[in-house]
Amino acid sequence: MRFLPTDEQADFARTLRSLLGSADVPAAVRAWSGGAFEPGRALWAEVARTGLPALAVPEAYGGLGVLVPELCLGFVELGRAGVPGPVVETAAVAALLTELAERGEGGPAGRFLPALASGGATATLTVPGGGPYALDADAAAYCFTVSEAGELRLAPAPDGPPARSTDPARRLSRPGPGGELLAAGPRVTAAAGAAALRARLLTAAQCLGAGEALLARTVAYAKQRTQFGTPIGAFQAVKHRLADTLLGLEFARPLVRAAALTLDPGDVAAAKLTAGESCYRAAMSALQLHGAVGYTEELDLSLWLRKARPLRDAWGAPAACRADVLRARDARAAAMGADIGELSGAAARAAVPSGP
Repeated sequence: MRFLPTDEQADFARTLRSLLGSADVPAAVRAWSGGAFEPGRALWAEVARTGLPALAVPEAYGGLGVLVPELCLGFVELGRAGVPGPVVETAAVAALLTELAERGEGGPAGRFLPALASGGATATLTVPGGGPYALDADAAAYCFTVSEAGELRLAPAPDGPPARSTDPARRLSRPGPGGELLAAGPRVTAAAGAAALRARLLTAAQCLGAGEALLARTVAYAKQRTQFGTPIGAFQAVKHRLADTLLGLEFARPLVRAAALTLDPGDVAAAKLTAGESCYRAAMSALQLHGAVGYTEELDLSLWLRKARPLRDAWGAPAACRADVLRARDARAAAMGADIGELSGAAARAAVPSGP
């Protein structure tokens, strides 16, 4: 298992970081928060030129093939830049439709995946166990819902205004009732599980990128802000706080990478738990070390501060991820015990003479 990115993967991440660094992402985020979606859509169209959304779609539907490690690297950069919109949900919908196609329900995939792969459309969704709200349902081209009964529907646009969120750029709405029935049955339920797993993994990648952005801005501020004639970054307590923040993010990085390579639910839960908590701690450190100025909306830092907790809780709050990690550990221990028991029985049978 290779944990370090290849040269090609690293080049892709650098290209995406350079593109987002030259764009006015904070302005797009503020516009998105106010319901003006065009700057965010234009930004997503630029991102699509790098091939990022196509990494979530099979080649048969206009994508580059489902390349999850590369997709995760890209979502780290989206989190670092604070890109608005249902980017995780769009990739999760691609996973859902791809899974349906592989299980013999190819109609919805052929209808929707090409537009998602090209970046010409975004999508959002709700699945059982994922909460009642769809992210940016008023901005996405498509809103999908999966019911407890295993019905996949193309939901109508929400009627009312979005619910309030800690992050104004995360517009939460309940999808409208009814809608076109696209598929139903156990295949849909299984595909919804694959979509939720993909969403959890990519949200973990976003958390990692957002945490890195918070740390970088806090380090830069600690070098400039002086107290008693000395930069606050020279104080031992500040150094320790920043070092702890960095350590948490560096522990999360290999977990996200491993989860992208294995796609094991336990690995994904561990990655989401660690990256989400590290991002939230980075936000708390940034807020404390910036002082009162960190609260101001005019400071771009506030855009990342407001994302930290919603991202930590989206697609698997810490308690849910801990439970999934423990469940996966117990399942592995039971499987290992069964294997050891089988090997011991085989060894005992081999030690008994077969004849007189």
